[in-house]
Amino acid sequence: MSQPFSILFICLGNICRSPLAEGVMRSVLQERFPQREFLIDSAGTNGYHTGEAPDERSVAVAARNGIDISAQRCRQLGTVDFNRFDLILGMDQNNLMTINRLAPAGSSAVTGLFTAVARDGFAGNSADRGEEIPDPYYGGNADFERVYRMVREAAEALADRL
Repeated sequence: MSQPFSILFICLGNICRSPLAEGVMRSVLQERFPQREFLIDSAGTNGYHTGEAPDERSVAVAARNGIDISAQRCRQLGTVDFNRFDLILGMDQNNLMTINRLAPAGSSAVTGLFTAVARDGFAGNSADRGEEIPDPYYGGNADFERVYRMVREAAEALADRL
């Protein structure tokens, strides 16, 4: 039996955007492909919040949209991830630069900006031109709602490509 298709979402601290992307993508894939198995996870480029739950505002916006991300725990991107996941997707250009800098030689993962890969596909590691999903950490509820909408749109587009 083959391994499930796998996607790792990356943001700075793994407390706002990437946990939301993990939860939304998992929900979209369960809706669209109920018989297919996927491995969906998230991590941060730094380890500031390792072991912590996602930001309560991300948990709240997800819950308002019928998605429970409260059991997720933050972790840091590691070199092992580059051979564990098919896609490693950053939320912004800084995330993507860090992902590409950490990628070991011979990595099997396709890396890219989440919105660019969702829009253009994942045939190569050049999917870096797309809209950044802004970090809502220092913003308010409206910022988290905007990020949710952006993540949902990108997740739907990415699911169209699977």
